[in-house]
Amino acid sequence: MSKLVAVTGATGFVGPHLVAALTRHGWKIRVLVRRWSPLPSLAGVEAELVLGDVSDEAALRRLVDGADTVIHAAGLIKARWPADFMAVNRDGTALASALAPAARFVLLSSLAAREPLLSPYGASKRAAEEAVAGRSGPWLVVRAPAVYGPGDRETLAYFRAVARGFAPRPKLPDARLSLIHVADLADALALAVERPPPASVCEIDDGRDGGYDYGDMQAAAEAALGRTARTLAIPRVAMDGIAQVNRISHTLGGPVQIPDARQGEGNFPQRLDGP
Repeated sequence: MSKLVAVTGATGFVGPHLVAALTRHGWKIRVLVRRWSPLPSLAGVEAELVLGDVSDEAALRRLVDGADTVIHAAGLIKARWPADFMAVNRDGTALASALAPAARFVLLSSLAAREPLLSPYGASKRAAEEAVAGRSGPWLVVRAPAVYGPGDRETLAYFRAVARGFAPRPKLPDARLSLIHVADLADALALAVERPPPASVCEIDDGRDGGYDYGDMQAAAEAALGRTARTLAIPRVAMDGIAQVNRISHTLGGPVQIPDARQGEGNFPQRLDGP
């Protein structure tokens, strides 16, 4: 009998790739969904569906009932109020963990949890990690860096800027970032189910020593889009201002978006030069 893996966040960016990876590994899958409408991101995948969200105790109980492993990939990356991050990222994680005391619990976290004082998001992810680390059953926290690949709406904004001829970057000469392709992250999480490591907080990336600078990002985007772009260095004070405008706008009803006729969803590089 295949073991049962319960998954939250299955309809987000990472979720469909994760469910596909688990399917390739032969696991039985049960996923939490917020509505019964058709789910094109899960087309062709055999999975039991549970209707609800991470604040719904009854739905979470149904989701984790009999599960050998729970992969908690649901979470907020944008919110109208700082308290919303805690309500979903911390409290939703704590509830899911408490309802599955004997199952192995895998939390998909973020490198932002390293520095919880820098943002409400980072604080909520660290609080979620602490909730998991305090459980009696087996657990694993996987801190992901910036994740890119098909279906990513966050990195897409950068590609749209390059498509318009500008490659924005922080005006910091040593700015670097770690990356991982979404398919690689999904495979790593599936392997954590198949060959579970000891309880720990681990950080994952694509294996490139020193990560990437924004010149690397620009070169990858230009190659994917088949055009060149002018580097646009943005001072820290301007970045803080843009972030504040986005926070205010999101509080009033949605994030600031720059419309562009070219969507570019299919133009992501399959991988950068990590393994």
